[in-house]
Amino acid sequence: MPEPTTHEHFDDWVAARRPALLRTAYLLAGNEHDAEDLVQATLIKVVPRWHRIADDPEPYVRTVLSRESVSRWRRRRWRELHTDRLPEDLRTWRHDRDVTDREVLRQALQRLSPRQRAVIVLRYFDGLTEAETAHALGLGLGTVKKHGREAMARLRGLLGDTLGDASRTPAGPSAGTGSPTPAGQP
Repeated sequence: MPEPTTHEHFDDWVAARRPALLRTAYLLAGNEHDAEDLVQATLIKVVPRWHRIADDPEPYVRTVLSRESVSRWRRRRWRELHTDRLPEDLRTWRHDRDVTDREVLRQALQRLSPRQRAVIVLRYFDGLTEAETAHALGLGLGTVKKHGREAMARLRGLLGDTLGDASRTPAGPSAGTGSPTPAGQP
């Protein structure tokens, strides 16, 4: 059987990873339409470099996605976007999680700065380590820790007890972190 071409490998990878990319993009962008656009713009930027990253594309794609999100926010910061609908993937995100909790959390994430939101999404929804998050965002480790600490404090202030059991992580155990806060923080 012939080896798949680079184009076929890219198509296969996108087909397998698109739902996860859309979930991350939705959390970064705040709505389904912008999430689709964000993923599309990311993939357009990734295609020319695919031959160099094909062995391990995830870190590079995540970096492009995060940076594209921040760039888009900067270009459109005057415009506030709202949505009443969650994308299909997030509707089944946690069956035991109340829809109201998801909406409250989504709104709270949108009140963070784009950099803070990117750190929280990559750390707690995508399960990256602080070092992986720093690499993906092109930031220093200390900067990621600072943004994470400030974002978690802001989320605690915004959410208080509104999400019920505060010991739950934003994405639950399936997110890979199992901890609602970075290591060493209350």
